[in-house]
Amino acid sequence: MNYKLFGLAGYFTLAVFFIGCQSNKVPAASAAVMPAVSVPAQLPADSIPGGVPVWATKKGPYNPSAKQLHDLIHTSLHIRFDWQKQYAYGEATLTLKPYFYPQQTLVLDAKGMDIQGVQLVTDRGAKNLRHTYDKVKLTITLDKTYTRADTYKILVKYTAKPNELVAKGSAAITSDKGLYFINPLGTDPNKPRQIWTQGETEANSVWMPTIDKPNQRMTQDLYITVDARYTTLSNGLLVTNKKNADGTRTDHWNLNKPHAPYLAMMAIGEFAVVPDKWRGLAVNYYVEPQYRNTAKAIFGNTPAMMDFFSKTLGIDFPWSKYAQVVVRDYVSGAMENTTASVFMEELQVDRRGLLDADWDPIIAHELFHQWFGDLVTLESWANLPLNESFANYSEYLWEEHKNGKMAADAAGLKELNQYLAESETKQEPLIRYQYQDKEDMFDSHSYAKGGRVLHMLRNYVGDEAFFAALKLYLTTHQFTSVELAELRMAFEDITGEDLNWFFDQWFLSPGHPQLSVQHSYQNGKLTVAVQQLQDSAYTPIYRLPLTVAVWHKNKRTDYPVVINKAGQQFTFEVPAAPELVLFDGRQQLLAQVTHPKTDTELIYQFTHAQQYAPKKEALLQLSSKINEPKVMAIFKVALQDPFWQIRSDALSALEKYAGSDESLLRQMQQLALKDPKSAVRADALTILASVEEANNVSIYNQALGDSSYTVVAAAIDGLVAAKVGDPAPRLATFENNDSRKVIRALAGYYAYFGGPEKYDWYLRSLDKMRGEEMFFFLQNFGGYLMKIPPADQKRAITKLEQLARHHEAYYVRLGAYQALTLASDSPEMKALKQDIKTKEKDPKLIEIYKNITY
Repeated sequence: MNYKLFGLAGYFTLAVFFIGCQSNKVPAASAAVMPAVSVPAQLPADSIPGGVPVWATKKGPYNPSAKQLHDLIHTSLHIRFDWQKQYAYGEATLTLKPYFYPQQTLVLDAKGMDIQGVQLVTDRGAKNLRHTYDKVKLTITLDKTYTRADTYKILVKYTAKPNELVAKGSAAITSDKGLYFINPLGTDPNKPRQIWTQGETEANSVWMPTIDKPNQRMTQDLYITVDARYTTLSNGLLVTNKKNADGTRTDHWNLNKPHAPYLAMMAIGEFAVVPDKWRGLAVNYYVEPQYRNTAKAIFGNTPAMMDFFSKTLGIDFPWSKYAQVVVRDYVSGAMENTTASVFMEELQVDRRGLLDADWDPIIAHELFHQWFGDLVTLESWANLPLNESFANYSEYLWEEHKNGKMAADAAGLKELNQYLAESETKQEPLIRYQYQDKEDMFDSHSYAKGGRVLHMLRNYVGDEAFFAALKLYLTTHQFTSVELAELRMAFEDITGEDLNWFFDQWFLSPGHPQLSVQHSYQNGKLTVAVQQLQDSAYTPIYRLPLTVAVWHKNKRTDYPVVINKAGQQFTFEVPAAPELVLFDGRQQLLAQVTHPKTDTELIYQFTHAQQYAPKKEALLQLSSKINEPKVMAIFKVALQDPFWQIRSDALSALEKYAGSDESLLRQMQQLALKDPKSAVRADALTILASVEEANNVSIYNQALGDSSYTVVAAAIDGLVAAKVGDPAPRLATFENNDSRKVIRALAGYYAYFGGPEKYDWYLRSLDKMRGEEMFFFLQNFGGYLMKIPPADQKRAITKLEQLARHHEAYYVRLGAYQALTLASDSPEMKALKQDIKTKEKDPKLIEIYKNITY
């Protein structure tokens, strides 16, 4: 499951790096323990109700792994669909046996179904069984007491009614209906008809009776009956296609290796299937027909990833095929169903859109799950990081392999910052048995923090031991469920070291180190003082093995140290005052570090520390002094850096630049028009919009002809910021553009400069919008409606009301609600909005509405 939908997560308030530097081998520095310091709270006292920090762990009841009374061995499912009613008609035959103790009762998860019958299936025929059903659990009285030596089969005939369920969800998975009918009646000309499923966490029991717990394992046969024009996809291999007398077709999909029930899937639609291969294994890409010719450009690195991960882990891709399918209106970013990952529609782009799109991280994430999550699966949702932290870290591994360590470190720093942003309001252990809701586990702790913790573990034990331990872990526990201790023991078996200290502080404790670092030089000795300032009432005092990198006469030396006290001093013999002291020389630590440095040191750091995070830190720290000649010179160098992210960071650091250096402005303008990376061109346009320079208008107009949609959108945004209405006729040529980024930007422009004649364009464009861009489009639409007379707003109000009440994505419902607020403050509108808030069922949106006073 991919969490990074998620630029909107911050809107709603919702690093850490492996650097293989060739440093000198030196003895550990001498350490002196300093007196413990008084640790300030992380938030002002007036923001800590009752003295408890708002970020402190919020414990719920203990959530153990599901008790295993029965072992689900195999599921054979015959299923067909009623598009009109949005029902599924199923006959599921489950093969089971008691797990250990004798059993006479079987309880299945079956949410929101109509149960037509339950039978015991034997060689002698079928026998009806007594059962009770409460719309959530199907309780079956077996015909006798079975022991663990017995195997039996149960047939359940049922109707699944997903739309009659009250849907919930999380930040990562916005709905839990399990089975989704997309444009079922074919009334939307801009959307194909599709059916797809989403099982995680426990939603597959909406469309098939099962034991919907992650510590179960089953093989499966799915017989999917559809109209002949539709293509189907499911787990495993397609065994047969059978044409039926009524014009339908039944596809038989078989998965012959066991997996968890939540990983079962179906996708039905008019897909183009683009074939690829890895070592003779089928690797197929399912996309809408108009994206047939770009499918390989989007997913084409998949075979190379399969090869890289197989070699890195020492275990070949463990399944019979791998497919990737893109669906409409998906409720997450992507999902790692066994052998068949599902992706959100944003991955479908045309050739021009490919200039801005890099979907390798999400593709690598879901692929790595085929080992970590599918082959070896979490025992309970409390152990979710055993799935998601590894998938998150695969993004770093692939980026490092493909584009180098600097690029991987840039991605890693973004992950660190994502976690740190969440930590301002939430600090939980990675492995947490006392969550309040299992959906709460899908957060930046399980993903971003977990990935950074694995990076530290890799740095501590070394590459050879790290990957050997992963191979042992996967080999030992393949096709089973696991908990954290089993990962720890694999590392201990390989390294020969007790690693409880590492796993306790990083996986089982909340928070992170907050370090104050000071360095001074006197009489041939460099002194580095370190204080751990995190609130030790809630967060541990950490043991932190790391290095301190020291530059003397342009030579780097790395000194190993171990921080394990609230306050410590380390001394190093250095012949003369060093040019630079870099704390955590490998830049692998997950922490917030404050280390004051002079401007001279920061300039030296940018030019000599050939690592991403120190370079970015130097630019951020120096940005307030941009008008000083030495600093200006560094920024001009940074804007020419070979790594595009450094150029982008330099631009971002100039966001509040108020100077008038002509050459710097010209350099930014040239980047906006000629930088080879579209993201840098767009960033340059965005920064130029904050600089009062009349000539920028001509830059924006030139950028409207850029090949990149992202750059065109940034140019339109620049024209809005410059309050220039003259280009409106030229911008009309973008009104039928396929890029939602461009449409969103154009909606912002017309909110300022558009007249009544743009009303119909907004209504047409609204039907094209999806995801994050749709949220921001709605804000712009609301602003535009402020200019429309109330009597003419009715068509827009009707559409916005429907979105605010019924759209699958809670953030789109919120965006539509906000657009209604901008459109009118009449008593009728206030009553409508109150009714929308009152009838909202999603807990996340209900909480947001509580804090909305308009």
